[in-house]
Amino acid sequence: MLVKHPNQSVALEGIITKDISKPARYLGNEVGAVHKPWESARVRWVLTYPEIYEVGASNLGHVILYNILNAQPRQLCDRAYLPAPDLAAKLRATKTPLFAVENQRSLTDFDILGFSLSYELGATNILEMLDLAGIPLTWRERLGEGETRRRGDVETRRIETTRKSNFTQQEEQGGFAFPLIFAGGQTATSNPEPYADFFDFIALGDGEELLPEIGLVLEEGKAAGLTREELLLDLAQIPGVYVPQFYDTAEDGSVYPLRPDVPARILRRVATPIPAYSIGLVPYIETVHDRLKIEVRRGCTRGCRFCQPGMLTRPARDVAPERIVDAIEEGMGATGYNEFSLLSLSCSDYLALPAVGMEVKNRLKDQNISLSLPSQRVDRFDENIANILGGIRQSGLTFAPEAGTQRLRDIINKGLTNEELLRGVKTAYEQGWDKVKLYFMIGLPGETDVDILGIVETLSWLKQECRAPNRKPLNFNITISNFTPKPHTPFQWHSVSTAEFERKQQLLRQAFRRLRGIKVNYTDVRISAMEDFVGRGDRRLAAVVRRAWELGAGMDSWMESLDKAFAAWEQAIAESGLTWKYRQVAQGEWNVFYGGQEAEPTPNPSQEGNRRQEVEGNDNGLSELDITGNDEVSSTTYHLPLPWDHLDTGIEKNWLKADLQKALAAATVPDCSFESCSHCGVCSIDFGHNIVIPAQPIPQFDGHFKPDTTKVQRLRVWFGKLSNMVLVGHLDLARLFDRAVRRASLPISFSGGFSPNPRIMIANALPLGASSSGELVEFELTQQLDRKEFRERLAAQLPSNIPIYGVEEVDVKAPAANKLLAKAEYLIQVATEDTDVQQWQDWVEQVKATEAIWWEKTTKSGKKKQINLRELLFELEVVESRQEVTGSLDKKQFITINENQSLSVPASPRPSVYIMLRYVGSCRNDGTMLRPDHVVYLLEQVLQQEFSLLHTHRQQLILSE
Repeated sequence: MLVKHPNQSVALEGIITKDISKPARYLGNEVGAVHKPWESARVRWVLTYPEIYEVGASNLGHVILYNILNAQPRQLCDRAYLPAPDLAAKLRATKTPLFAVENQRSLTDFDILGFSLSYELGATNILEMLDLAGIPLTWRERLGEGETRRRGDVETRRIETTRKSNFTQQEEQGGFAFPLIFAGGQTATSNPEPYADFFDFIALGDGEELLPEIGLVLEEGKAAGLTREELLLDLAQIPGVYVPQFYDTAEDGSVYPLRPDVPARILRRVATPIPAYSIGLVPYIETVHDRLKIEVRRGCTRGCRFCQPGMLTRPARDVAPERIVDAIEEGMGATGYNEFSLLSLSCSDYLALPAVGMEVKNRLKDQNISLSLPSQRVDRFDENIANILGGIRQSGLTFAPEAGTQRLRDIINKGLTNEELLRGVKTAYEQGWDKVKLYFMIGLPGETDVDILGIVETLSWLKQECRAPNRKPLNFNITISNFTPKPHTPFQWHSVSTAEFERKQQLLRQAFRRLRGIKVNYTDVRISAMEDFVGRGDRRLAAVVRRAWELGAGMDSWMESLDKAFAAWEQAIAESGLTWKYRQVAQGEWNVFYGGQEAEPTPNPSQEGNRRQEVEGNDNGLSELDITGNDEVSSTTYHLPLPWDHLDTGIEKNWLKADLQKALAAATVPDCSFESCSHCGVCSIDFGHNIVIPAQPIPQFDGHFKPDTTKVQRLRVWFGKLSNMVLVGHLDLARLFDRAVRRASLPISFSGGFSPNPRIMIANALPLGASSSGELVEFELTQQLDRKEFRERLAAQLPSNIPIYGVEEVDVKAPAANKLLAKAEYLIQVATEDTDVQQWQDWVEQVKATEAIWWEKTTKSGKKKQINLRELLFELEVVESRQEVTGSLDKKQFITINENQSLSVPASPRPSVYIMLRYVGSCRNDGTMLRPDHVVYLLEQVLQQEFSLLHTHRQQLILSE
């Protein structure tokens, strides 16, 4: 076996509690989660997404691969995400390893961990997850070699000889000390060298076919008892698998194999999208992309010279329209989402898009479903696309002109004219959009100040043209990003200094001051410089990435304190002796891969061009001198080996050079999906050819969704909130009911108005962490249903820990339950010093004998108001005797009460006792409410002692007659 598997889960009692942010992130029981028997699996995977749950769980690639791996026989796939800082601190404090969310096992229990690496600076998050899991960070350390260092440690400690012997002994016994660690994703595919030390292997390209092949090799390797090296050698024979430890870097920067039985160049894998695998996880909490996502086209052949995804995903592969429509119809019913996205690098290049969108819209028009298209070409945006986007909930609209002048758009091969830009934006305005988001870049090759100011002039022109009587002018949200050269693109040899970026941003800020109705966002130049430094680096950067992580430069730190994160990276660069290299990037030198620390910085021909053009009022211009001719430095730079040359992406390097020459002449290259071949080299047996589906007839538009506000029947449902569902918040619970109703196809009535919502009315919000066996929710239906049928259909779509206790029909004209709510009965668990039951009963009587206990409440308007809490208390009694709890993590921390409800007792630093109290208090939605913490306050004020509220269980909500 690969890894020794202890037959136990991680003890999470006291870890996943209400005191951490959004604890429902870590439950692993979402709709669509796959729970396969642990012992029946021969290979156990974890897809470890190095971002917080809201990002990872909504990532389409993550969902697709999760579904595909779990569809394989004898294979099990679980998930793990970067824990938020509060949980990470808790895991470290309690020495609890990072776990997979479904099986709740330590990551070290699995055979293989796969990380998604889609951003240059994201590797620090991977190191954070490995460290939290107790897994050595590099492949050498996992073999028992080298050093280990944890975050915050200054000193390095060598692995002891005994630990090395443990590694050897475990492999001799047929198991590995640690899982295999690999990475995939765009950044891993484009240039894995800066991260090569951390991974056992890299999966290049599409994973739909590659990962199952890897799983079969792992299964065979386990059966044969292969060593780690033997297994990796077998994996290296799979096209698309790169094993860095079998390669090294030459003095000239090229990467070469260390042994003859591995390929000199590693092939990027290509697969065709399978929409059915996109239907999956439905998180309880709101995620970044909280909708069904279906890929309609993979790959882009537009040939934008700055765009790495466009180069690394060729050829273009369209999905058959009927497969998309069927997947959307099935997916909306299976997930309960009210929105779906059609995804591609350029959705509007999928010529069947208007037909597909209209067909889906017609089929689902009675369900209040909306469509979003996150990536569109403005030159293809027309009334047909506007019709499939419009409706009750009109989604946002985003276009990317990239440059402000026609000349610069030709240099970057954007394939967009001013006329097309105006036509697309004006169509959006005429179809009802009041705001459009536009993306531009600065620092592009050949850019001058005229091009920079052209962004402002373009916006001014668009605002002037998009006007109409009795209507506000069109507003714009603008994002100005800094061009970062990427591997495998024609502009991979280009650089721009940070000082030049700052100057250009200031130029734009001054120019935008005269325009109204435009919001402009700028990317911090330090982030761009660091992306460039790491993204085009080699294996020497592994030490920088590791040290930056040790100094606290995780992805979260960029958002919380950019200065702190950048300082950590700077310190890491300095300690690694690569300051000279970063300076070349920051100063905009092209030759960023040549020379050692002692080498003199090479003059930058681009800067020479800048100095020459400053006389003419321009900057950063391209000329023949920049990369060709007799200039020795630029010629050397142009032909040096690059750290990613050993990766066969299908794009020939000579073609990239030739395309850069065309950029110098502002010559455009046609889109080979629709015009002549550009001879990039991709189309072949290894990578396939473009698959382009022609435009389809557009069905007649059946009209937008019209909410059915008919109220034929109202059903009042009593339900519970038990076990781990207590960690799902009120708004998430409301969303859960909405999606459950959709999945159950119940005839729900909608409210009217601009934003119609289903008539689902939860009587009262339950605090996070509180359990209940007496909640109320009402549903208003457009047709009569038998109560038993309603209950069965709804219960089938709810988690088991949200049981339905009863369904009652009430008059549709009667006041809703949230209007009739008067009281609530609670059981509360209170920790206190050692006292007997009789003492507690005496204390309860003292509280009941008190006439007034005042509480200062702050109203929504900010005013202070005094409330007599005693008037809100109607009943109070002791219902359970004390029980000692230690709070230690190895003790049982769940006390079972009625209906198998679990009450979580949080960890305590010293022994304590608790008492169970029952009370009935006011519970009106006008704010006249006696909360459990109010009862504790009553006790403290009367008895002059401190008490702790351990848990709340709501027994019932009581309605007025």
